[in-house]
Amino acid sequence: MGRLMVAIRAFFVALYSSQKAQQIRAILDSSPLPKIDAEPNPQQRESPSHVVPARSEAITLLAALQREARLVDLVKQPLGQFSDEQIGAAARDVLTGCASVLDRFFTLQPVATQDEGTTCDVPRGYDPAEYKVAGHVEGSGPFHGKLAHTGWRATTVKLPTWTGSKNSALIIAPAEVEV
Repeated sequence: MGRLMVAIRAFFVALYSSQKAQQIRAILDSSPLPKIDAEPNPQQRESPSHVVPARSEAITLLAALQREARLVDLVKQPLGQFSDEQIGAAARDVLTGCASVLDRFFTLQPVATQDEGTTCDVPRGYDPAEYKVAGHVEGSGPFHGKLAHTGWRATTVKLPTWTGSKNSALIIAPAEVEV
């Protein structure tokens, strides 16, 4: 389970930070990592009166998925005590809520325009972030094969700006207490 969480975390980090995406790509390509300046450029610093509390956009997205779809509750719940029918019923509500959040925060379009199961051409020198080529792969293309998944591309991202406190920046969902 640890590797899955690292993969999901890497996905969201790469999705929202081009610098982190380049670092992840360098690691995956076994290239040396670029040096990161520990201190930002003083001309890029904001004045203290305009400092926005730091919160990862990934946490903002995860909090919305939890608040509106209870995604974290479903994923973290031990499922062994439930029947497949109960899990399916819960998943239906969660998936509907997740789709609503994604539609509100992103405009998503398929990477490939063909229907899944039809033939697809992958150009020479393709971007591996755009196409995942599997099977008998030799050289750098072009390739011709069957489209297994269209992929997804975000054409717009509209995540809300965090306005909470620094202490609550990592809170995904508050503890609920009935009195």
